Amino acid sequence: MEARGSLLRTRASGVQLHITSLPGGRLGREAYRFVDWLAAAGQSFWQVLPLGPPDRHRSPYKSRSAFACWPGLIADRRAPVSPDEVREFRERERFWIGDWERFAGAGAVADQVRFDREWRALRRYAAECGVRIFGDVAIYVAPGSADHLAHPEIFQRGTQAGAPPDAYSDRGQLWGNPLYDWPALRRRRYRWWVERLRRTLELFDLARLDHFRGFVAYWSVPEGARDARGGRWRRGPGRALFDAFRRQLGDELPLVAEDLGVITPAVERLRRELGLMGMLVLQFGFDPGDRGSPHRFENHAEDRVVYTGTHDHDTARGWFESLPRSRRIEVERTVAAQGVAEREPWWGLIRLALASPARIAMIQAQDVLGLGSEARMNAPGRTRGNWRWQMTPGVLTPALARRLREATEAAGRLARSS
Repeated sequence: MEARGSLLRTRASGVQLHITSLPGGRLGREAYRFVDWLAAAGQSFWQVLPLGPPDRHRSPYKSRSAFACWPGLIADRRAPVSPDEVREFRERERFWIGDWERFAGAGAVADQVRFDREWRALRRYAAECGVRIFGDVAIYVAPGSADHLAHPEIFQRGTQAGAPPDAYSDRGQLWGNPLYDWPALRRRRYRWWVERLRRTLELFDLARLDHFRGFVAYWSVPEGARDARGGRWRRGPGRALFDAFRRQLGDELPLVAEDLGVITPAVERLRRELGLMGMLVLQFGFDPGDRGSPHRFENHAEDRVVYTGTHDHDTARGWFESLPRSRRIEVERTVAAQGVAEREPWWGLIRLALASPARIAMIQAQDVLGLGSEARMNAPGRTRGNWRWQMTPGVLTPALARRLREATEAAGRLARSS
């Protein structure tokens, strides 16, 4: 198998689609069909969201476990599991499986074995097709989760996670997750986080570290606050956490830093010191008042992963159609200047992402399909109606695969096995 570090050294592209957005919303036949479609389209990556059990709003970013995978994704919940399989899984995952079993109850271990079996088979198949699985690590755990209950000593009391007021929210964002007690984690040599990343690298070929800036400084809000305005910045672990990762897991960690939002020089410095790729979002790159933005196409850098939009953004079509005419004209000019204009503006944006100097380009499946705002996966700050979009069977046609493959090849990103 290809070395993990080399995955981030070649010019490539992929499609973002969570498992729940497959027809039927789980592993099985449709997952294999999607891999086949990606291979036909010349793509190197399939990016998914966190695989843990979601909260009552279906958010995978407030999972009931930072280690367990959601049984709701299993294709065959009745598949037999042998005592030997259970014994082997308990031994291999002994750091966390007992905590999860006490939290989730009878049958919890067998379900993890079933998921593990299906997931490993899918990853093997994908690798044979030249497709790697790109995962996601939510920085925080959910309040009252298996981890929060089993390890209270590594979490603060009387505070909660959030984000400060900004251009998008004058009250900030109140996330409600428990915050880590970083000094307590340091005294334990960051064991919980090391084991979490070890588990992540079992599941994925590479992974995005959500809210990377929180490792440098995080917004701490008093428990019981009605919004995030009363919070304050507090110092995170910085490089010490990543040094612990490398001592115990190896030097070449296949990680991407989610460094969106207001990024300070200290955050940028840590990312560069660690040699991690950062993120760019095309939708952020057309603000006439921010010519220096790293998201503007002329400022794109190679050590980045560029997205048409992520799961937290509108679809390319929905976003474009919501713009004032002056901003649409700027988008069209940028696309035309790069020689990638298309009849449909969203396909122009796909080709613009592929044309970027960024080493990896990721396209939302909704954008390939040309869907509008009705297909948006998540609108931060809105508690209902998120995480529900699901594809109709057969909509990713061979014609769409050919079209994406041609655009990918023209941009010099065609998967090497294609």
